[in-house]
Amino acid sequence: MKLFQFTLITLTLVFASATAADDRPNVLLILCDDLGYSDLGCYGGEIHTPHLDRLAANGMRFTQFYNCSVCVTTRSALLTGLYPRQARRPRLRTNMLTLGEAMRRTGYATSLTGKWHLGSQKPLRPIDRGFDEYYGLLDGCCNFFNPAKQDPVFYNGGRFRTFAHNNKRITEFSKGFYTTDAFTDHAIERIQHYSKGEKPFFVHLCYTAPHFPLHAFPEDIKPYRGKYSDGYLAMRERRHIRQKEIGLFQAAPKLSAPENKKGDFRYDYDVPDWKNLPDAERKREEARMETYAAMVDRMDRGIGRVLAALDESGAADNTVVMFLSDNGGCATWPNQREGQEDGFNKYNEGIPVGDTRGYEFAGKGWGWAQNAPFRQFKTWCYEGGIATPMIVRWPGKVQRGAITHQVGHIIDFMPTLLELANSKYPAEYNGNKILPLEGKSLLPIFHGKERKAQSLSWELFGNRAIRQGDWKLVWGASEKKWELYNLKSDRSETENLSDKHPERVAAMSRDWEKWHQQVEKPD
Repeated sequence: MKLFQFTLITLTLVFASATAADDRPNVLLILCDDLGYSDLGCYGGEIHTPHLDRLAANGMRFTQFYNCSVCVTTRSALLTGLYPRQARRPRLRTNMLTLGEAMRRTGYATSLTGKWHLGSQKPLRPIDRGFDEYYGLLDGCCNFFNPAKQDPVFYNGGRFRTFAHNNKRITEFSKGFYTTDAFTDHAIERIQHYSKGEKPFFVHLCYTAPHFPLHAFPEDIKPYRGKYSDGYLAMRERRHIRQKEIGLFQAAPKLSAPENKKGDFRYDYDVPDWKNLPDAERKREEARMETYAAMVDRMDRGIGRVLAALDESGAADNTVVMFLSDNGGCATWPNQREGQEDGFNKYNEGIPVGDTRGYEFAGKGWGWAQNAPFRQFKTWCYEGGIATPMIVRWPGKVQRGAITHQVGHIIDFMPTLLELANSKYPAEYNGNKILPLEGKSLLPIFHGKERKAQSLSWELFGNRAIRQGDWKLVWGASEKKWELYNLKSDRSETENLSDKHPERVAAMSRDWEKWHQQVEKPD
């Protein structure tokens, strides 16, 4: 009798554990590529993004969420919960745990769709680092209509890209192929498949849109024709007004100016003067933003289809959906080597912007304006480079239509997902001692509670920053000096307070140096 009773209790405990595991929420984490802070309608933009706007209306928007300023560093930090380690490569090492590995070891089905950018060879592929299944681009960018097409010689030396399904390279693509649609379709297929199983799922959907090259269907570009004829300054000002109208910020920040009053340095260097551009170049500039908007629009429609698949599968009510960008708007321009810009213009001559034969960039003016009201853009550590729109929807758990001004960072995803999975971060994995977790769970913020602020730091290409509470210390690669800002009163970093608070500058710069030594030291 006692043996039977013990067996019954054991079976009950096992059943209860399985049931509890089944009740854990699914996770859909959507990361887009080079989207500006103000591109979405719910962040002040004019681009048609009804599905992401609805996601925000049914969830929570962050106004102070941070990335690592460029594609590779952001992906490394997001996947590991650690600041990017730049002293040695590869960026994913054996002393790091990825989100795929962390969620799979807790019993989740795991899938990654889209851009990876962290290695194309074993043991650095997604399927080597915890994802049960992978489909997408292992490199940083590609031709949207034909990923097998070689890059033009003026960018990255004319290299080919690697598109793959699991460990098999894909080299042929059908007519009508478009990466945004392909990634959407594959994510939908994974959701439909996993929803029929017993495991909760973690689907990581990583769009390449709206990263260069600017490629879009003519029918998608058409609705945006003529909408940007007055240039990037005017677009930026309109977005700033809308941000005030929708109450995005607690206290609406100033719109950072192209140049400060003294004229001793530019806030946003190399932004072309719209009024003085030749007519032909202005029309070309307009077409670039029109095409960029079309790419964002199509991505939004794809996300709408993914969310519809969640609804149809019955999984939506038990799925945490999160959306963000990997860095601010991109101002990249092909002038890294002498003569490159001439080659760029010659290569695209006679080819409409958006056409698969061409290879266009949004450029300095639009890349800057997409981050309204902030300074700078991708690769910089001013707010325009590191601030991202971030939306989370979790039915019944996250207040609908909420806007939070608490600070979050992409290193916070690892502890957040582990808490959702009722799991802890391990000290060891696969026989390797793991680096201590550096992020903090976002769940208190999701639940409407106050979370203790943490010190955050950045470093990239000579740009540096550290944020402690409302204070942010920034070192621009072109200015080569520390600047101090109070982000509570000056989120757009327009009033440098370093001369007024030299002690704070000294203390925060010392803290940044300690942090930098920590992340740069060898294992």
